[in-house]
Amino acid sequence: MTLSLRPSPEEHAALLAELGELPLRGRAWPRWIAVLAWAILLVITVKLISTAASPAGQQVNATIAASILLCYVALIVVAWHMWTSVTEINRQGIHQTWIKRREANWNDIQSTRFIPLLSSKKLLCFMQKGRPVVFQAGTPELQAAFARISLVYQRRSS
Repeated sequence: MTLSLRPSPEEHAALLAELGELPLRGRAWPRWIAVLAWAILLVITVKLISTAASPAGQQVNATIAASILLCYVALIVVAWHMWTSVTEINRQGIHQTWIKRREANWNDIQSTRFIPLLSSKKLLCFMQKGRPVVFQAGTPELQAAFARISLVYQRRSS
């Protein structure tokens, strides 16, 4: 016999009512983290340009230069998505734009854990099938909603 960790329909309706007016949308990453990512990228850019212009940079193997350039482009992609990514909580579930869109429908979530890190408050959703999905909350409203969601699922697992 398996114990269901999911909230009952009544508990789910109470959770949605407690979250307030939906959809609740906000930045996935705090603005200061996204700015920090771009600042670090700027430092890396300056260092890459100064190294490439130096005599040592002229002697770098083409394969190594190509792999460094590929990693640099990947950092730009991550920084861009940190700046533009949006998390949304609605009546269907939780959604986040990212390099690959992240989605968790309420019916598919088995349990959750709130992870309050300094850089970003996260909600780890364990799905009935498949891998867990991690969502970031960059605004106080989303952070509070993540904490409420986690509390409802923790009450079910205790």
